[in-house]
Amino acid sequence: MERNEFVRRLFARAGEAGEGIASEVCYESGSSFEVSVKDGEILQYSVSDSTGLGFRVLRNGRTGTASTQILDEEAVAQLVDGALENAALVESEDEQFMFPGSPEYPKLALFSPAVEAMTAAEKIGMAKRLEQLALRQDPRIQQVEECAVFSSSDARTMTNTLGLNVSTEVNLLGGYVVVVAREGEKVNTGFKVFFTSDPAQVDLEAVAKAAAKEAIDGLDGAPVPSGRYRVLLRNDVAGNLLATFAGIFSADNAQRGLSRLKGREGERIAAECVTLMDDPHRAGSASSTPFDGEGVATRVKAVIEGGRLNTLLHNLKTARKQGVETTANAARESYASGVGVAPTNFYFAPSDTGFDDMLEQTGDGLLITDLQGMHAGANPITGDFSLAAKGFRIEGGRLTAPVNQITVAGNYYELLADIEAVGGDLDFRSPGTSCFGSPSLLVKGLSVAGA
Repeated sequence: MERNEFVRRLFARAGEAGEGIASEVCYESGSSFEVSVKDGEILQYSVSDSTGLGFRVLRNGRTGTASTQILDEEAVAQLVDGALENAALVESEDEQFMFPGSPEYPKLALFSPAVEAMTAAEKIGMAKRLEQLALRQDPRIQQVEECAVFSSSDARTMTNTLGLNVSTEVNLLGGYVVVVAREGEKVNTGFKVFFTSDPAQVDLEAVAKAAAKEAIDGLDGAPVPSGRYRVLLRNDVAGNLLATFAGIFSADNAQRGLSRLKGREGERIAAECVTLMDDPHRAGSASSTPFDGEGVATRVKAVIEGGRLNTLLHNLKTARKQGVETTANAARESYASGVGVAPTNFYFAPSDTGFDDMLEQTGDGLLITDLQGMHAGANPITGDFSLAAKGFRIEGGRLTAPVNQITVAGNYYELLADIEAVGGDLDFRSPGTSCFGSPSLLVKGLSVAGA
């Protein structure tokens, strides 16, 4: 059945089920491509297309959901009946909402014709070229452990019986390489990822060089004596930590007792040099969107500004409970998901301080270039973390010996307050995602367990 006709029948059947029922459809379609190569040959190759429709009803302040991938007459009845049954089973006393639409929406250019025009052969060639470049960087780069190029394209349309009718489309190209350096018995790995909406801007030589440099520079790594050190978190590491603890800024988590930031709006929770932005309009990100998961027009906002907490991230439900306006951070992981809260493009605002100046300001301490074990070693509720790490000594404002086999421990709430300086090297290169970013951050002190 044609989609618009399917939606019309859905809304009609739901309306026949009783008075005061509002209905909403979230329809998504997308495609993905990924190729990984090894020794100049294709190792894995995947292409997929997907479509799906999520249906939501609002009845007496309670919502119910159902979903389908098949648009036929039988699905109409199943969706309506299933959603109404789910709404009747809701036990939460929290009032739910359905949004009629904003007066206007930002106009964002999120779909790249250049990415769409790329052929599979061009992406395969890009992956093979990246592997070749990585192997040519240095004789000590003896193996490319992983090398892949991927792309995605996603479209979302939301419409409801209250008047909402919005749609957006976004696509992105990305890739990564993991190299292994060997020198005698010493072994180290290096990693580099890229995301772009403009294939012409991809510098594969720079990607390969960065991965190789990281692998080679860390070959002579050794642990440092245990103690408390001034720590410079490299931009990607700081971004990974932000991704791990982003949930503390969710109003939903705060209201459920899963964040220590409940009721602290207006308070200083971070150093004065810290500003934390949520920017749903950032160019070149697959997370950018003109509307959130409830159809509310998105806007750029500072969650922390000058160290003070301006706002938590809200959807309509959490905003009503707190008596504030939504920040348009309602989130749906997919068309089949319920409505939650999540950031879009979340990042610490950069300064104009260069990386070398950040090293000089650190004086003596450690540069952390890698943290491992985020899932097991970080508690996103308490903020505590204890993570395997590697990096470099900083002595007299200069990088000296590589460091590995250490554990870095601290608390994220305390880390925010202990940031002494914010760098100017903002980057969104966290592995697996393009929506968390940070410049390098200088932290007054973290506990290090080493030799």
